[in-house]
Amino acid sequence: MRRVRLERWLNRIWYVDARPPCWLIPLSWLYCAVVSVRGLARRAGLLRREHPGVMTIVVGNLTAGGAGKTPFVIALSWLLSSQGLRVGIVTRGYGGNSRNWPREVITDSDPRECGDEAVLLAQCTGMPVYAGPDRLAAARALLAKHPVDVLLGDDGLQHERLGRDIEIVMIDPQRGFGNEHCLPAGPLREPLSRLHRVDATVALGEHPAAKFQVAVTPGDAINVANPTMTRSLKTFADQPCHAITGVSNPERFFQTLRTQALKLEKTVAFDDHHDFIEADIHFENDIPVLMTAKDAVKCRNFAGENVWYVPLELDVGPAFRKWLNETLKRKTDLG
Repeated sequence: MRRVRLERWLNRIWYVDARPPCWLIPLSWLYCAVVSVRGLARRAGLLRREHPGVMTIVVGNLTAGGAGKTPFVIALSWLLSSQGLRVGIVTRGYGGNSRNWPREVITDSDPRECGDEAVLLAQCTGMPVYAGPDRLAAARALLAKHPVDVLLGDDGLQHERLGRDIEIVMIDPQRGFGNEHCLPAGPLREPLSRLHRVDATVALGEHPAAKFQVAVTPGDAINVANPTMTRSLKTFADQPCHAITGVSNPERFFQTLRTQALKLEKTVAFDDHHDFIEADIHFENDIPVLMTAKDAVKCRNFAGENVWYVPLELDVGPAFRKWLNETLKRKTDLG
């Protein structure tokens, strides 16, 4: 509960109040100074960066919390695969308690060991996925077992030891960069000047700082216990529903459901990467319970027959496809 209260307090400072307490400002200056010095040292060659040896695309963000990285990596993996490229994915495995990193993640891996996002990537793509705090080690382990043409790094922008060819920054279209302070006074992991050194900025929606805006629509609901069962979201509109989630911006999920004319009787927001138990998703009345795909990977073993998750469908658009193809060709020619 302390962590939940801390997260909510920080989110209010970062995104609502916009004016952090004075005593947090010097800590942000110190954080920014350390990040800037590390960046300068990396570019001067004083800190090593090792390239894994294949085309590497890193998708990350400047803010703490979610900005749509994992859904975008899934869409990007499908796009690259449709062009005949073999794709592998490395990720942090955040929330996983495995004693052995890096490790391969498959569709039925335990999210408590590997992390919920890692299991979601494996389930949604069917491609090789390796997780570990050391992304370079994860990349090497993946490449040792799976020959791929393109390596995708999910949330690896700040893990600069892993060499990369293309950097893509995701921007939260609703919350943007908050009060634009660095941690802990604000949500920024790096100063906004970092945007000048990335290859592209992308938002799942509209944001003025995004070079590319990706259209997002909720797909048909999928039964958590039996993923072969699906229902159109429209069929939920004639009855009340519960909505629960453990993501960094729960209101975005709730609002998505409301835009589909769903009547939400109860909304429950847990902390990001919440370790769900059966009691979390069961209510006294037997009405549908809706959650995100990331939540569902942790609930499959105990979900009732009326628990569903809502996947997101992304359309990156022709402009991004054109940019990606041209950038891949240019980077390959330079290499």
